[in-house]
Amino acid sequence: MSNGKGANAAETSSQMTLKECLDECMEALDLFLNNHFSESLERLRPRVNESMYHALIYATVLEMQAMMTFQPDDISNAGNTMKSAQEVCQRFRRKSPGLANKSAGESLTEVQLHAEVCYAECQLQRAALTFLQDENMVSFIKGGIKVRNSYLIYKDLHTFIKSHNCLKGSSHVHLEGGISFGIGAFNLTLSLFPPRILKVLEFAGFSGDKEYGLSLLHDGATGVNLRSMLCALLLLCYYTFLTFILGRTGEGEVAEAERLLKPFRLRYPRGAIFLFFAGRTEEIKGNIDEAIALFEDGCKAQQAWKQFHHMCYWELMWCFTYKRAWKMAYFYADLLSQESRWSKAMYVYMKAAYLSMLPKDEARPFGEDEVDLFRQVPTFKQKIAGKSPPTEKFAIRKARRYKAPHPVKLPVPVLEMMYMWNGFSMISKRPELTEGMMQTLVEAERTLLESPENQYSVDDRCLIHLLKGLCFKNQGLLQAAEECFNKVCSSEKKIKFDHYLVPNSLVELSLLYIDRGRRDEAIKLLHKTKQNYKDYSMESRTQFRVHAALAKLKADPGDDEDTRL
Repeated sequence: MSNGKGANAAETSSQMTLKECLDECMEALDLFLNNHFSESLERLRPRVNESMYHALIYATVLEMQAMMTFQPDDISNAGNTMKSAQEVCQRFRRKSPGLANKSAGESLTEVQLHAEVCYAECQLQRAALTFLQDENMVSFIKGGIKVRNSYLIYKDLHTFIKSHNCLKGSSHVHLEGGISFGIGAFNLTLSLFPPRILKVLEFAGFSGDKEYGLSLLHDGATGVNLRSMLCALLLLCYYTFLTFILGRTGEGEVAEAERLLKPFRLRYPRGAIFLFFAGRTEEIKGNIDEAIALFEDGCKAQQAWKQFHHMCYWELMWCFTYKRAWKMAYFYADLLSQESRWSKAMYVYMKAAYLSMLPKDEARPFGEDEVDLFRQVPTFKQKIAGKSPPTEKFAIRKARRYKAPHPVKLPVPVLEMMYMWNGFSMISKRPELTEGMMQTLVEAERTLLESPENQYSVDDRCLIHLLKGLCFKNQGLLQAAEECFNKVCSSEKKIKFDHYLVPNSLVELSLLYIDRGRRDEAIKLLHKTKQNYKDYSMESRTQFRVHAALAKLKADPGDDEDTRL
């Protein structure tokens, strides 16, 4: 730029405009977090065609709504709005490409730097919508390209703001927050993926640095900047969901989640989002009644976005599952099947599963019949990026046996699905809940022994062994747990349908060995699981757990070395 007074005045004006935009967007986010969703959008809407930040935040709110409703029209509208936001950002970007390699004379203005980070964020969010919008692999590849492009912009930005070329304007804290979110999110997310999946996504050579990603996200979440909420939400999702799906049960994750939540709970005491995560942390701690109260409060806190209710219903369903209150759990599965589009096949399967846990002579709610419900499950199959979600595939496979005129009953379908969501770790601190599950398993085992032998008998017995092993582990009876897992592994050649049982039993056995200080044996079993078993139900989730366990042990020479962004 020229050094004339006119240029300086224009630059100053630009900075003021940027600050005003950021201040107004912060106010809109504040409304959003206080459950004033419509007012938040109204505050943003007038400037979506002229302000990159108004455009980005407006589209982000619509995307959050679309991902919760799962309505095709909402997804399409959010996608178009995010595309428009990206076009607004493009108008503020420097015309020539590249960031970090430019000479000092070509240094970017503050507005241009903010345009880069907003553009990258639009790319990333459009990728997420692309994965949801179309039912083919071309869509998946397009989404992958958007992710990669976003990744490269963030990488260049990160290098550039550390160089002497970077101009630190009055809104630099928001720029740093955006980069912390982007680089942190990529490092954390990529660290969770096994290398073979990264190669498919064309991220070969980058497996991410988890601790570095967490550190950047914490910096972003605890600072006063526009992305602090996004950083906090991503961290809360990681600490309260991803770590548990990956099989971890560490105290550290819960403590970190509580530390993150504390300032947000004080500022937004009735904020539905934070009530939900507070409920989730209590659930993880085994405080099921406290969790139920918080999820119910989350539903009462606002009525504008029913999608928040659905998130709470899902958790309430599991909370009542842990208490073996089958009819209450059924009630929430039924609500979800009627109101939520996320996975009707899963919800109907869970309804049938809960009814199947009731005594034969007990009245069924609404006169529904579990056999009829199980038979309906395949009719609700959906596809995302050309593929059915793994949990839906699993539910449909399990429901297949009810196609027969006189079907063989699934022994403990609720407890089996509870295992898939790592629910046994949720009750590990509550001996009475584990004891209740053990009673259910012993009764199911007795029923199997008293029933005529059939084609499912070995599979069903092995499932009982796996789940009993988890209960024994919760009770500290590690030798008994080991024997249960070994019984499954020794039956490998006899299993006809549920081939997932052996690799998962090997993973549980390896985790048990880690607890007992048998590190080398654990590593051997994890490698065996990783290399010897393919094409079984929920394979990706099991492989993620293997990757997480090996990463924790720092013992996987077969993987690419981590390369930090």
